[in-house]
Formats: sequence, C-alpha cells, structure tokens
Amino acid sequence: MAAGKIDRAQVADTALRLLNEVGLNGLTLRAIADELDVKAPALYWHFKDKQALLDEMATEMYRRMVAGTPIPPDTDWRERLLAANRGLRAALLSYRDGAKVFSGSRFTGTEHAAQMEENLRALVDAGFTLQQAVRAFTTAYLFTVGFVTEEQGVYPVPGERREGYDVEARARMLADHPLSAAAGSVIFEGYDEGYEEGLKLLLAGIEARFGTG
Repeated sequence: MAAGKIDRAQVADTALRLLNEVGLNGLTLRAIADELDVKAPALYWHFKDKQALLDEMATEMYRRMVAGTPIPPDTDWRERLLAANRGLRAALLSYRDGAKVFSGSRFTGTEHAAQMEENLRALVDAGFTLQQAVRAFTTAYLFTVGFVTEEQGVYPVPGERREGYDVEARARMLADHPLSAAAGSVIFEGYDEGYEEGLKLLLAGIEARFGTG
C-alpha cells in the first residue's frame, strides 16, 4: 500500500487495534507500518512523530466515546459529571494502556468542544462561575484518568492481574504495619466500587467547596 493510499484515520484505527495486542511499549511506527503493508517512513506524511500519532489516537478514542455515550441536553450538572466520567473510564478501559495514551495528549480536532460546552453550560446555569465549572470538571477528569492509569497498572489486560500485586503476599510483607497491610484489598481490588465512591467524594467536595447547585 503506497503512502498516498493511507490516511490519518486508517493509521490511528490500526494503531488502536494494535494497542490492544502489544500495549503502548510495543506500539512502534514500524509495527503499524507492517500492519498497513507500507514502509515506516510513509507514516511521517501524516504524523511527524509518535506523540503526534498518540494525539490522534486519543482524539479518535474521544470521538468513539462521545458517539457511544450521548448525554441528553437536559441532564443536570451532577448526572452530567457522573455520565461523562463513567463514559471516559469505560472508554479508557476498552484499550490496553488506554489511560496512558489519553494522558497528556492533545486533541487534534475541535469535536471535544461541543460536549465541553454543554458540560460547562450545565454548571454555569446551576450557579457556578465559569472558573468553578472548569475546576469541577477538570478535577473529575483528572481523577478518572489517574484512577484508570493505576487500575490498568494492576490489570494491564482485563481479568489478568500483573505479577507483584498479590494482596495476600503484600499483607504478609507488611505484617508489621497492620493498617497498611489491610489497606491492600481496598487499594488493589474492587475498582468499580472504588471508582464510584471516588466520584461521590468529588461531588460532595464540589458542592461543599463552591456551595452551589
């Protein structure tokens, strides 16, 4: 396949498929080129370096997330924050190392602005200032990305715990520190429950801090 026969969308789609097979560390431009049956330099017509490709991958992940989890326009700010972040977590977990790809990447388009506008509008209409609205949603977003980064560190592939995260072995090693030992089951298990509890803490904190809504 010649360089002119591939486009950015094809490269990003191929990269996302390979990501689930090899993880971020194994995702090289050469591997993507081989999958597309082109020479690696052909990819540089579309992406100047790997980070530029990661930016496009993150953007495509976001496009798919929004398409898969639409939020009704009349949703209040609390439910909107919950829905947006639950959808983000699900999207990140659907890709191996999804959170690492997403974190620090720059969106290549403007599609994200539509949902961002709706999210901020819901908070501003509820009485938040724009700065407060941005702080609220940004904090929730950073919590979600950070949470999934840690979650995927323990479970790189769904259902497969990474070696070294045996909770019982950890407890035995930390036997002289009983609270720290017992905390392992809370930290490294029950991620769905832990995430939902974290979101509730965030909501409570937003309301307590800003006294709005």
